[in-house]
Amino acid sequence: MVSTRKSLVFLAGVSASGVLLLSACGGGTTPSANSTPSSDPSSSTSATSSAPTATATSSPESSSDEAPATGQPVANGLCKAPDVTLSLGPGDSGAGSTYRPLLIKNKSGKACTIQGFPGVSYVTGDDGHQVGLPATRVGTKGAAIKLQPGQSAAADIQFAQVLNFDPAVCQPTDVRGLRIYLPQETASNFVSDPGKGCAGDKIPGFQLAVKTVRRA
Repeated sequence: MVSTRKSLVFLAGVSASGVLLLSACGGGTTPSANSTPSSDPSSSTSATSSAPTATATSSPESSSDEAPATGQPVANGLCKAPDVTLSLGPGDSGAGSTYRPLLIKNKSGKACTIQGFPGVSYVTGDDGHQVGLPATRVGTKGAAIKLQPGQSAAADIQFAQVLNFDPAVCQPTDVRGLRIYLPQETASNFVSDPGKGCAGDKIPGFQLAVKTVRRA
């Protein structure tokens, strides 16, 4: 009797195992070959950027002589156009050019940082339109300079004697002065410096050249 009961228990266990085995093998659902994974449109983002509009501060019109860097964070510590006063220091002449430092003084009440090449071009007329090509960059980019309130930096500018160029190529034009973009800035400043520039853009060489900002 005991042997018979053990056999019944064993058979019941085998039967249950068979049911579990069949359930494990045949109970799943096979994905259709034509099904595609769903995607959530809200999970993908489209980044769009627009170039900042250059707004003149002292100059009546901004220009494309310096391509401002985009994507700069607000209040990033860089010297901005309203933070500084600009002037031209005394210079030297030689080899058909005049060399003068552009002096950049921090007039704000906070420290700011400046690094690289200013954008420099001649402008004229009541609308401040650009005359000829902007300044050519000379040399390599210098180190960042932190200006405390009242401190100054400088960038050396070379002014070619435009009357030495062929007038037909140069197209000498009266200018009011210089439009200046600080490095990585989108607003410009104006420095009065009446003279002549080349309206033609085919001159052999450059009418203006600028070096990186340095400590004054």
